[in-house]
Amino acid sequence: MTGIDARAATGHGLASAGLVIAGGVVTVAAIATIAVGVLAGVMARRIVTPPTKRTDDTRVYRVDLAAGTITLEATMDAVLPGDYSFWFAADSGHARLGAIVDRTAKTVTRRIITVDFGDLGAAGRGRLGGYSFVGPWDLGLEFTNVTVPTELGAAPAWLIPAEEPSGRWVILVHGRGVRRHETLRAVPVFNAAGYSCLLVSYRNDGEAPPSADGRFGLGDTEWRDVEAAIEFAVGNGATQIVLMGWSMGGAIALQAATRARHDGRLTGIVLESPVIDWADVVAYQALTLRLPRAVVRGALVVMGRRWGRAVTGLHLPIDFPRLDFVARANDLSLPILILHSDDDGYVPSTPSRALAERRPDIVTLVPFEVARHTKLWNYDPAAWNAAILGWLGRLGTAHPAVTAGGDVDGTSGTVGTDV
Repeated sequence: MTGIDARAATGHGLASAGLVIAGGVVTVAAIATIAVGVLAGVMARRIVTPPTKRTDDTRVYRVDLAAGTITLEATMDAVLPGDYSFWFAADSGHARLGAIVDRTAKTVTRRIITVDFGDLGAAGRGRLGGYSFVGPWDLGLEFTNVTVPTELGAAPAWLIPAEEPSGRWVILVHGRGVRRHETLRAVPVFNAAGYSCLLVSYRNDGEAPPSADGRFGLGDTEWRDVEAAIEFAVGNGATQIVLMGWSMGGAIALQAATRARHDGRLTGIVLESPVIDWADVVAYQALTLRLPRAVVRGALVVMGRRWGRAVTGLHLPIDFPRLDFVARANDLSLPILILHSDDDGYVPSTPSRALAERRPDIVTLVPFEVARHTKLWNYDPAAWNAAILGWLGRLGTAHPAVTAGGDVDGTSGTVGTDV
């Protein structure tokens, strides 16, 4: 082979190699794109699909019923100060746990306040939560089981009337994946302030009638059930109504406040660990799971487009700009109290702070630390109650006998429950 032939052959070989490498790069890029698309679809579907069961994610090392203690794996939730619920045996058992009495690098030992049901001594794993009461019967207040007529059918609710009828009502809206039991923690403080309390269920939460698609709208559809609750309250004598929502319930309350018919009867909104901007929450969750930002963008696109129905099962796409109340801050007009922990762990407090900065004329932000997601009452009930009572006083609707520093029966922090 001549030098010219050798150079030609070498050049041909390099070109072939280059094509192979280029082809490999294209293949890898295609695979990466497909992987991102799959992850985005999985994330989108998971967000809008109501969970069917909760995982017992905390190991039980020892239960000493005689001493009234339980030793758990030292998870981030297990080491929080305060009183909490402990579900075990796939939710067939429930106990209430109190103060920490011992701590090692891997374990935490807590007081057992009471075992409500189930064999705690046989429990190998369980799940900590923030529910403070198993049911309204635990509050020592009169209550009635009622149903709220919604466009999908009758939604069960608890009505706990004020001691003296005043026309002041609060509608309490629970978060994603839990039920109205979550909102029982707020009843004593509102009851002491002279409010009748309506603890509602909403579509796809496992109690209220489901929607046709059986999917969460992240507030974009559930607000209609809160609108029905407002109409129920008005029909039963409400003249001034406060909405309170936890987590996704906060997003629902904000949608109801800006979209529902209420004839001027809404007077304020209380938000606990709220979702102010869903896009920010999705991005935070992806960061926690170490997923690329492209997955976040993809998940939002899938949930926000009609063609995404094939992946998510949503009957209608979600309007994420309409759920962003940092961007929509000027659309708000009611006084708002936000209670949020800066180390929430699930829903970042950044949007809550941003909304407070944009609307200092109507938004009061009370930041917490350590408390984590929807566990602010459990961590510091005195501060939580005082914040709400003080805000109600400034709202001009607090019961005259109640002061921000006063005691509220049933909220001393000695009882804790949640799922």
